[in-house]
Amino acid sequence: MQGKLYPNMLMRLLYNRASRAMRTNCVAALCLLLGLELAAAQPAGAGKILRVDPALDELIPRSAVIEKLAEGFAFSEGPVWTREGYLLFSDIPRNVIMKWSPGGQVSVFRERSGYDGVPPPRSQFGSNGLTLDKQGRLIICEHGNARVTRLEKDGSATVLASHYEGKRLNSPNDAVYKSDGSLYFTDPPYGLLKQDEDPKKELKFNGIYRLAGGKLQLLYSEMERPNGLAFSPDEKYLYVANSDVKRKLWMRFEVAPDGTLANPTVFFDVSNETADGLPDGLKVDRRGNLYATGPGGIWVISPEGKHLGTIQPPEPPANCAWGDSDGRTLYMTARSGLYRIRLAVGGNLP
Repeated sequence: MQGKLYPNMLMRLLYNRASRAMRTNCVAALCLLLGLELAAAQPAGAGKILRVDPALDELIPRSAVIEKLAEGFAFSEGPVWTREGYLLFSDIPRNVIMKWSPGGQVSVFRERSGYDGVPPPRSQFGSNGLTLDKQGRLIICEHGNARVTRLEKDGSATVLASHYEGKRLNSPNDAVYKSDGSLYFTDPPYGLLKQDEDPKKELKFNGIYRLAGGKLQLLYSEMERPNGLAFSPDEKYLYVANSDVKRKLWMRFEVAPDGTLANPTVFFDVSNETADGLPDGLKVDRRGNLYATGPGGIWVISPEGKHLGTIQPPEPPANCAWGDSDGRTLYMTARSGLYRIRLAVGGNLP
């Protein structure tokens, strides 16, 4: 219709009258303004990066790509970068901890990692979350054995927590250390065949715990499925993922001087998202941004609660970890595969 300039006509006019460099910049800018996606705006890789806010460019360079490192796992989880320079992660249904070396070699690091018996088919009995203590020893959340253990240098395991007030824990899921040496971990029922309805479940709640000085302390018991957790850089806040299909969200707690939690608030809610995946493992970078696995990928959320973008591997990620000597590589366990992406800003290694 004469007298009207539609978006495609405007783009064509600019394209014809501009230099080659200006053409590229103008088309890219217009596509962003019109909500279009440029296929060539992102380098090739495994999956893609959804950029929601320009601030994401300061964290994830435009040149960054998702690399696939390994595949063939039943359900990979709980990655941690070791001080020896390799990555460990759990393959839960296979009841093993796997090792990935920078040369690309993949091997079994520890068998029967979460359950001493014979797990039933399609179970979640193996180990899940992994972290390191101040001495670099591996801390293991054992689903089937319903306990948190420390792997000693001689290969033996020391039980750190298995019962609360005489009752067996559900299935410890993820763990993180505070700088004072206290260990925080979550305890949902995923390691129980019937979860909350399982006759072996001795606790009526799914808790968040703190272990300090050999004493296990219940901090919070009102979340349906407490899962991944991480501290803000100043340790004033603890973020905890809720892996419930009806309440897909991340909680933020204030951390009191005595290590207890106060003022629980919903930090970010994705309950209306329909993409595959739930809030699960998460990490926080040195600037306080969250890298939280959730529907459709790893959500990058600012400390103010603003969604900056999403890292989207080809399959839904379940957990992530900072890695390499500078902590600027994000390793991602995503069901059957292992992935990584190089970032401009990283996080502190355990």
